[in-house]
Amino acid sequence: MKVEKTININGSLINLSTPLVMGILNVTPNSFYLESRKQSDEEIVKRCRVILDEGGAIIDVGAQSTSPTSKFLSAEEESDRLMPALKLIRNEFPDSIISIDTFYADVAKEAVEVYGANIINDISGGEIDKSMFGVVAKLNVPYILMHMRGVPQTMQNMTHYDNYIQDILYYFSEKRAKLSLWGVNDVIIDPGFGFSKSMAQNYELMAYLKYFHIFEEPILVGISRKSMIYKLLDTTPENSLNGTTVLNTVSLLSGANIMRVHDVKEAVECVKIISELTVYDK
Repeated sequence: MKVEKTININGSLINLSTPLVMGILNVTPNSFYLESRKQSDEEIVKRCRVILDEGGAIIDVGAQSTSPTSKFLSAEEESDRLMPALKLIRNEFPDSIISIDTFYADVAKEAVEVYGANIINDISGGEIDKSMFGVVAKLNVPYILMHMRGVPQTMQNMTHYDNYIQDILYYFSEKRAKLSLWGVNDVIIDPGFGFSKSMAQNYELMAYLKYFHIFEEPILVGISRKSMIYKLLDTTPENSLNGTTVLNTVSLLSGANIMRVHDVKEAVECVKIISELTVYDK
């Protein structure tokens, strides 16, 4: 029997029996994918309108590049980039669901309390800012828990695992137990494609994605235009849409509940087609 997965947004349960598409908005000058970089007010509003018009359910706003070659912004620097964008989005699209992409607890707190962000997306699983879990508990919003070792600048030197899939499953088991002690129960699991994983490990993770349903939590997959696609295909992020669509399809067939993407229209079409197929999956 399948477990019905939901997330709580402002007191309303959002059913994930039909997967949701999360559109990426990077308010940063150095994201790995050029087309995702939006900084002016006009660019931000236009991008959000495209996400929503194309069927995106969530806008994921980030100001920090996670490329291994990028330097960390401080919490203050990140806030200076993020908060004007959040204010603009909330004013222009008051009913939109906003996910804030940050590993700083103070930034998450301001985004939720002042600008009404609905979800916290933390690539570090509470490791970079140890106060994150406590802040999430007080804010009472869904928390995206991602698997990564180290930090983006060191993660690709940390790809040795004793038992690869088992180690990642244990990571989530341990983190969920800690979150539960804090009273955080609205958790979304992100296996962390591209973070502290080799090319082969990323594809092994995709092959075993169904294992992560053991936690009975929503699963988010973010593989959009990543190096696991463009390096394998010997191309560029700009020419990786076909590969992205293939892996989004594989993810959906494995039961992913949220797709984090640059290309919303194409992902929404994937969801529609796979949803039609899964009607017959008894």
